[in-house]
Amino acid sequence: MSESIRVLIADDHVPTRDEVARALEADGFTVVARVGDGARALASAREHRPDVCLLDIHMPGSGIVAAMEITRALPQTPVVMLTASREDEDLFEALRAGASGYLVKDMDPGRLGAALRGVIAGEAALPRSLVMRVVDQFREEPRRRVDLRRRATSRLTSREQEILELMGDDLTTEQIAQRLFVAPVTVRTHISAILKKLRVTDREAAIRLAREASRR
Repeated sequence: MSESIRVLIADDHVPTRDEVARALEADGFTVVARVGDGARALASAREHRPDVCLLDIHMPGSGIVAAMEITRALPQTPVVMLTASREDEDLFEALRAGASGYLVKDMDPGRLGAALRGVIAGEAALPRSLVMRVVDQFREEPRRRVDLRRRATSRLTSREQEILELMGDDLTTEQIAQRLFVAPVTVRTHISAILKKLRVTDREAAIRLAREASRR
């Protein structure tokens, strides 16, 4: 008998989390962890080293960020997003973060196990309704990439944009605080908000995104 596939489920909606777990366990999977936010998803992935991680996008801590961190920490562990969102931005950000699949929550639960087995076998899991969007994105990637990044940076407040510009000048947190006549803890709070809004995990990624958004 083949060994059961071990899966981690991360979703802040407990009923959804439990429903998915029941469907997978009925299909022969072993659920090694059920968590409700991105930070615990990463910690549990490192602890249990599952065969596949199934993440919600819009949970606390961001499923996109969790996907990026898990694929970086555990490159052999595929990540699949399970979400209610059909927004292009969420789809493409998930794929860029390293996700091997993007499934919507209104799918037949009985098909979830087959999709995850396919991902583990090296396939991508993507509903047919979203495949054409990926094709269109590939065709128009240069223009859309700039548009998405501009949209992300436009969410920042004027103070956050100012701090991001100073970060781009290689100023430290303390130097930025001195320049703006505020406490370092205030700057750190703004930087945390910037990373969250831009859906990146570190200062370097935020600076790179801002530079690319301003090229055109």
